[in-house]
Amino acid sequence: MLGIIGGTGLGEALFGEAFGEEHVIDTPFGAPSSPVRVLSWGDTKVAVLARHGDGHTLQPSHVPYRANIFALKKLGVTQLLVSGAVGSLREEIRPRDLVVVDQLIDRTYRRIPTFFDESMAVHAEFAEPYCPWLRERVLAASSSAIDAKVHERGTYVCIEGPEFSTVAEARMHRALGADIVGMTALPEARLAREAEMCCALVAIATDYDCWRPHPRGTTKQTLLAEIIGHVKAATENAVSVLRRTISDLANRPPDVCACSSALELAIWTRRDRIDPRAIAHYGPLVDKYLGPK
Repeated sequence: MLGIIGGTGLGEALFGEAFGEEHVIDTPFGAPSSPVRVLSWGDTKVAVLARHGDGHTLQPSHVPYRANIFALKKLGVTQLLVSGAVGSLREEIRPRDLVVVDQLIDRTYRRIPTFFDESMAVHAEFAEPYCPWLRERVLAASSSAIDAKVHERGTYVCIEGPEFSTVAEARMHRALGADIVGMTALPEARLAREAEMCCALVAIATDYDCWRPHPRGTTKQTLLAEIIGHVKAATENAVSVLRRTISDLANRPPDVCACSSALELAIWTRRDRIDPRAIAHYGPLVDKYLGPK
C-alpha cells in the first residue's frame, strides 16, 4: 500500500472532492491527525492522511507524528510520499521550486523522535533519511509531469516553530549547509524508517527565508499575497508530481529496498529481556522480528 501525508486538502487535490473510504484508527500513541482515507488507484491501494488535521488545526509541534505513522503501518503502508511547505535558504532555490529532499538537520526539541522510548533499545540506520530508490521514482516522474524547476537533492533543517527563524538563525542554518527550512519533516522521517517504510519528501518552496532582505517598500500585505501565489503554484506542481509518481508506482511494482528491513539489526535488547507486553504494544512495528515463531 502507498501512503501520502500532506497539508489539508491534498487528498482532494489529488483525487477529487469525494475520494476513498474513511478509516478511524486506534494506535498505542493516541489518535492520528485525521481519519485516513483509502482508495484504489488501479490495483494499488492509496492511504491519505492530513498532517495538520482537518482544517489545519494542529501546530507542527502538536502533530501526533507517532500516531500518524503507526496508523499507516497498521493499514499496511510500505511506501510513503510526503509533502510540505518550506522556506528557501539558497538563492538558486526560488519560490515555486520543488525540492526532492535527501538530507535532514534536526533542530526540534519538543518532539519524541522514536516509537521505542521504553522497554527496548532500537537503533535504526538513518544516514540516508529518505529512500534513494523512492526518490529516484519521484524524480523520474517529475521530469515528465511539470516544467517547473525540481531540485534533485537538498538538505532540510527542521525547526521547532511555530515562529519562523530569526535572521541570525537563518544565517546559522545556511552556514550548517541547509538548503531549505521547515517544521514538519521530523520526527516524521525517523518514524517512517522505524516503521520500515520507503519514504520520500517533495518540499514546496514558498518564499526565501529571512536571511534574504525583501525589496525596499514591500508591505506585509504585498508579501503575503506574493507568498500565497507561490504556495498555490508550487502546490499545483507538487500535486502533478505526486499524481504521476502514484501512477508510476501502480504500473511498476516497488523494488525490494533496505528500508523494508530497517529493524533487522536495530533491536539491541536481548529477546529474553523484552516484556511480552511491549511486543504487543508495538505490534506491527516488531511482529516479524519478535512475534511468535
